[in-house]
Amino acid sequence: MAGLLALVGGDEVNTGNEEQDRLLAAAATRGPAYVVPTAAARGGPAQAVANATRWFGNLGLELEELPVLKRADAGSKELAELARAGGFFYLVGGDPGHVAEVLRGSRVFAAIFDAWLDGAVLAGSSAGAMALCEHSLIRRTWPKSFDRRPTRGLGVVPRAAVLPHFETFGHRWIESARRELPDATLIGIDERSAAVWRDGEWRAMGPGKVTVIKRSQTEFESGVKITGLPQPARRLSNQ
Repeated sequence: MAGLLALVGGDEVNTGNEEQDRLLAAAATRGPAYVVPTAAARGGPAQAVANATRWFGNLGLELEELPVLKRADAGSKELAELARAGGFFYLVGGDPGHVAEVLRGSRVFAAIFDAWLDGAVLAGSSAGAMALCEHSLIRRTWPKSFDRRPTRGLGVVPRAAVLPHFETFGHRWIESARRELPDATLIGIDERSAAVWRDGEWRAMGPGKVTVIKRSQTEFESGVKITGLPQPARRLSNQ
């Protein structure tokens, strides 16, 4: 049975994330637990690793870094072997285009996905959550940060795209996202909140809301079953 899957809206490994992160930490019952700093490769991966290690350490889970920062790392047989034995993977926030480009179709992410299918925990926040979906929304042109275009994500959640930091600025992506992805399910996730797949269903967790956007918008508060989201993939499509 596949393990827990969490899409977090951002401001991760920080006060306010306790509800979902305690659940994730408790579910990490096998193998090493890894923080994956790919999305932060251009903006301070060491600090991202330190923050995640401190946070989850306080929740009783010891993290190690899975150092996948560039495409060559993602193709490493040695890192793929480490990932294959892992029981917990947390993809931090940062650059959504970079994390999708580095991990898509890679040996390391195939190993992470297989470990998740075998019961490992898989979570991503902000750019990490975006990359876990079939579509990842990246900036179209500078400086128009709210005009987004899709690039291929990792495909764990098919036919979907995450709009992170939804209550602060992610909601401003709706117009361009619906224009570019008219048939996709958009998942707006507030900061420090998450959509969590567990036991065959999605549930909202955290102090904020999860908003499912298709023909209409529906909001889900913590503890509520989320309807309208695709089930996670059981196999990765050709990326």
